[in-house]
This record gives sequence, C-alpha cells and structure tokens, in this order.
Amino acid sequence: MRIASVGHAVFAAVLIAVGILFLVKGDFGATGEGLAMGSRAHEALGYLHVAVFVACGVGLFWRRIAPHAARVLLVYELLRMLALNMREIVLAPLSGLSYESWGETAVIVAAAWVLYAWFAGDWDKEHLNFATGDKGVRVARVFFGLAMLCFGQAHFAYLNLTAPLVPAWLSWHVGWAYFFGATYLAAGVAVLVGMYARLAAVLAAVQMGLFTVLVWVPIIANGHANTGQWREFTSSLLFTVAGWVVADSYRAARWSVPRTRGDRQLPDQLAKSRA
Repeated sequence: MRIASVGHAVFAAVLIAVGILFLVKGDFGATGEGLAMGSRAHEALGYLHVAVFVACGVGLFWRRIAPHAARVLLVYELLRMLALNMREIVLAPLSGLSYESWGETAVIVAAAWVLYAWFAGDWDKEHLNFATGDKGVRVARVFFGLAMLCFGQAHFAYLNLTAPLVPAWLSWHVGWAYFFGATYLAAGVAVLVGMYARLAAVLAAVQMGLFTVLVWVPIIANGHANTGQWREFTSSLLFTVAGWVVADSYRAARWSVPRTRGDRQLPDQLAKSRA
C-alpha cells in the first residue's frame, strides 16, 4: 500500500464510502447538474460518478495504481467543472449558487491534484511537468483558495439559508453565518497570497469538519434525514477530507511566513522513497 499521509488515506476511504452510498440510495442529484432529473443521461452520469469514486478510492491505496487513480479522478473532476459548473456560471453569472457549485468541485479538484502531484511517475513528470511536483501542488492550492472564496460569498449571498443551519443551542445565528463566511474568505485570500497559508488551510479544513459534525451529523443521526440532507452530509464530509489533503500538502511549510522555494512540498514518505 502507498499512504502519503493520513489525509490521503481518509480521503480515499471516504471516496469509496460516498460512492457506495450514492449507489445504495440511488441519489445522483449532485452528480448531474444541468441534466433533467431521471433522464437516461442523468442516470448514466450518476453511475459513472459512483464508478469513478469507488475505483479511484480503491486505487489510491495501492502503490502501482495510485498515480493512475489520482490522474483519473483529477481529469474527471476537471471535466465536470468545465461541462457542468462553468455552464452554470455562464447561464447565471450573477448567481452566488453557481460559484458555490464551482467551488464544491474545485475542493475535490484541489485534493486530487495534490495527490497526482505527489504520485506522478516519470512519464507524467516528463510530459506534464506543470502539473506535477511543487508546480502541481501550487496549482492545487490555487483551486482550493478560490473554492474557499466561493464558499465565503455563498454565506453572504444566501444568509437566509445559512443562518437556520446554525445549531439551535447556539445563539446569534446570523452573526455566526457572517463570521464563518468571513473566515472562508480570509482563508481563501491567505492561501492564494501565501501568507499564513498553512494555518489557513488547516483552519478551513477544521471549519468544514465542524460544519459536518455540528450540522449534518445530528440530522443524519435522528434517523429521519431526507435524500437532500443525506446528499449535503456526504458532500460536506467529502469537502472536509479533501481540505485535509490540501492541508497535508503544507506539512513541510512554516506556519507564519509566506511559502518560499525552500519549502518542500512532498510528504516525507514519498521524498524518502524516491531518494
């Protein structure tokens, strides 16, 4: 097996779990944006989504297959971004929801790109040098930073939908919605400019994790969650572990200063294995 980091292992496991859950529940609503619900194209894309998630999740655990699994997942998510998310933005350029959907895909793209950059073989390094190693990780971080900006603006654009999700035992719901929207924006800017980027990536992943645990886990645990709530739970969980992978890419970087050329991007295990 080839485990680059804890985040890598958890991300792969969650990919498999989410893919199986999609298959069991037959819920492909989040996989076919822009396609008529129940249409053959929508259903076919749903089964493709399941196959990619499960196959790539399994592949990410195995040394010889991991580079191919990361490449397939990255290409698939980039194609979804171009064909579906960008279409939404073109059709509704002033809608915050369009950019939030793009950001949701971008988080997975960022994690897949980090893993691809880590696992890239000789052919990839020779023909796709811009996407591998340190360069590839930097590109992945740009996607992650932009995704955080998309998440942040959605908190403000859809405050009436975000505030009610704050747990009932917390007061000042609107204030918390504004606060977490601002922290997403701050994290996105920090990652993009490279100031306190490691801290920002870690806190962004923690924030997504807290949202999953405090908002969606109680809803799922009560046993009465509907299809849409299950979809939101699995998506939030996937975004959390994807953010974990991106945060892992900063392990060799300092916490409080901009990233420099001297910062190593590859995990220690991979660096040692290639020495």
